[in-house]
Amino acid sequence: MVAVDRGRYTCLVESAGEKGRRRKKDHVEGAAMSGRVVVAMKARELGRKGIVVGDRVALVGDVSGMEDTLARVVRVEPRVSMLRRSADDTDNTDGIERPVVANADQLVIVTALADPPPRPRMIDRMLVAAFDADIESLLCLTKSDLASPEELVALYAPLGVPYVVVQKGGGLDEVRRRLEGRISVLVGHSGVGKSTLVNALVPDANRAVSHVNAVTGRGRHTSTSAVALELPEGGWIIDTPGVRSFGLAHVSVETVLAGFPDLIEGTVQCPKGCNHLSDECALDAWVAAGHADPARLASLRRLLASREGAPEEDHPQDP
Repeated sequence: MVAVDRGRYTCLVESAGEKGRRRKKDHVEGAAMSGRVVVAMKARELGRKGIVVGDRVALVGDVSGMEDTLARVVRVEPRVSMLRRSADDTDNTDGIERPVVANADQLVIVTALADPPPRPRMIDRMLVAAFDADIESLLCLTKSDLASPEELVALYAPLGVPYVVVQKGGGLDEVRRRLEGRISVLVGHSGVGKSTLVNALVPDANRAVSHVNAVTGRGRHTSTSAVALELPEGGWIIDTPGVRSFGLAHVSVETVLAGFPDLIEGTVQCPKGCNHLSDECALDAWVAAGHADPARLASLRRLLASREGAPEEDHPQDP
């Protein structure tokens, strides 16, 4: 599944192109694809089962991809991973899970170093979502011609999160190397340069690029829906709409803690139901005794606080 739009599902059904055939679509939002593109609708028997970009599905009916044909999605194959976020106060709902993409193996967190400034709270929440989905994370730092990455890199060094730095007109070789052969989902706040990055990686993607408001520091949501784009070097990137919040109501404390195996043993003496943020937490004594790096405990608590805290949109200037 490479795109979803108003009840129509765009699927890539073959790895080799059939250039002699007339297709319904040779691209999705300008991105060329090597397989046959078929548009489908969801079969009634699937009921309310959701289908998202990245899903692998079974189709029946007319799968020729010819003009004015429509196949049916009759089955969603088991998912390897599911990146999710929870609806929060800005969505006027109550902790409802929202799937972002399926079957990705890498979350690329795109953040600008300036214009707009980095928002560590948002980055923390995305890292927690990656822990929950059991996929790897990569920090992609853009606009390094405007600010140094050193401070932000140092903040995430205790977590061991890999990073790449991109500046205007350069720095893409390392990005391509880390994306090659993988299914990577790109997520970032509006205005961080995500669409510009996608257009550089997939030259015929033609993703719309926005400008950042000089007063609010916010960009316009130029990507309105997720779309999977095939990389020339091999692999896929899934571009997603810019986000202003990333709710984590669906993520448990245990899931976050699982990302810190060096601290888990220290929680044995914690009181039942410990959220590892209170004074009763045994991790302070464990770390003070030299069993783990204090910076790792600080990082864990920062992620846990971001899980329980107010939505990012409520704190646009959070350090």
